[in-house]
Amino acid sequence: MNWIILIVAGLFEVGFTFCLGKAKESTGSEMYAWYAGFLISLTLSMSLLMKATQTLPLGTAYAVWTGIGAVGTVLAGIFIFKEPISFWRIFFIFTLISSIVGLKFVSSH
Repeated sequence: MNWIILIVAGLFEVGFTFCLGKAKESTGSEMYAWYAGFLISLTLSMSLLMKATQTLPLGTAYAVWTGIGAVGTVLAGIFIFKEPISFWRIFFIFTLISSIVGLKFVSSH
């Protein structure tokens, strides 16, 4: 169950970086709505990460959490914010995903 909580925490990490990107593109009250989304996502992400680390090893949980956030943020950048795509960018995303899966398999929890 804590692995699911950790994955959801990682998805909220993607959410808060997405909100930052949208806030950067916005003005006026829309910008403040994105900042509110950022704060809500940040709070949920950190709270869920803290909950997951009650039973998962801290180093493993943190690596998986940041990995999910990094992969999700890069994919959001490519598909939503139209950031450039390259072979090496995709290669290292897959390397990161492989590392996250590997950490899950070698974890004793």
